[in-house]
Amino acid sequence: MHSGNKHATIKANIRSGDFVELMEKLKILADSAKYDVSCSSSGSNRKNTKGGIGNGNMAGICHSWADDGRCISLLKVLFSNACTYDCAYCVNRITNDIPRASFTPEELCELTIQFYRRNYIEGLFLSSAVMKSPDYTMERMIKALKMLRAQYRFNGYIHFKAIPGADQKLIDEAGLYADRMSINIELPSKQSLKLLAPQKQPEKIITPMSYISGRIQENKEQRKIMRSTPSFVPAGQSTQMIIGATRDHDASILHLSEQLYQRYSLKRVYYSAYVPVNQHPNLPAVYTTPPLLREHRIYQADWLLRFYGFKAKELLDEQQLDFNMDVDPKCDWALRHLDQFPVEINRAPYEMLLRIPGVGVHSALKIVKARRIASLSYEHLKQFRVVLKRAKYFITCQGKYFGSAPFESNTIRQYLVEKKNDSPYVQMSFL
Repeated sequence: MHSGNKHATIKANIRSGDFVELMEKLKILADSAKYDVSCSSSGSNRKNTKGGIGNGNMAGICHSWADDGRCISLLKVLFSNACTYDCAYCVNRITNDIPRASFTPEELCELTIQFYRRNYIEGLFLSSAVMKSPDYTMERMIKALKMLRAQYRFNGYIHFKAIPGADQKLIDEAGLYADRMSINIELPSKQSLKLLAPQKQPEKIITPMSYISGRIQENKEQRKIMRSTPSFVPAGQSTQMIIGATRDHDASILHLSEQLYQRYSLKRVYYSAYVPVNQHPNLPAVYTTPPLLREHRIYQADWLLRFYGFKAKELLDEQQLDFNMDVDPKCDWALRHLDQFPVEINRAPYEMLLRIPGVGVHSALKIVKARRIASLSYEHLKQFRVVLKRAKYFITCQGKYFGSAPFESNTIRQYLVEKKNDSPYVQMSFL
């Protein structure tokens, strides 16, 4: 369907409220939701062209990814941006003079279903500012979820952002209708919350996060016994931290993430570079643009924690509290531990292969499998998609060293920095 007909078609199906007012609400609440990155977005801005089909920048549509790699289009909106809190970093804070709007449960359901029926979206990411109280907000959001699941029989993906401080019974109820839930930590320390969001309390974030984790595990055990047991948050939970709004070091952020993964089995911790949308004496005055490279480094380190066997204390410690902006965290770790290199590709254990800069999980598995058959040469590594412009400084292959610099930390670092890609930051590297 052409985008010119899109609003007209939806308009014909809206049964409650004024269409123009509803579209204005959608615009306001989709714009207010863009700072929450606890679901992934493609960043697409492709518009429809004459004779084309679809519109990649329709208000509120973002993209997330399933465990099997499928891209899922989501309607990403706030239920309301009429917040009673005054968090210094947030665009929706009560003292900001911005357009305010709130959906009714019926309006949100109708929009979601109309978008879904026309194949614009596959699911919903629903968050909200705190209206009146956490309980009141959750009750309104849950009413919309129940209508979608029961009345509209909507079986699409729903990511629900719970409100810290809401009653545990409401968390329980929401978990029966949502696929994934998130409770955003926002700031990485008690001191940071007290400084910028004094109305929020750390225990009101951690307690429901712990409860959701326990309920998910309990539900899995119950379903082993009785398959008809209703699922509880089957896609797990996630959270988000803002990077750069406070003086917290990268070490504190990474150690907190490690604890969250270990204690609460989170699917993801998302990191959001602080966007300077407000002026406040407690906010940093140094950023003219978001610290995207710092966010990028923390995402790279997060990947090392989850898939490469690293510990937070290995990547950062008291001697180095923040990541190096010149090289990625794995390279930086390797340069600080040259006593463990170079490693021989044909003999190194799988766990050590993962620590070689430029070697990813799939590459390491291919190396282990292939070298059982025959000794691997340097040329073989190119076939395994090893990033040799980094890896060559840390390996030997059949006893030969292929690095173009003397085996010394500062010299190798200089070569890595000089030969890095100077293209603008787009997406994190997971190698």
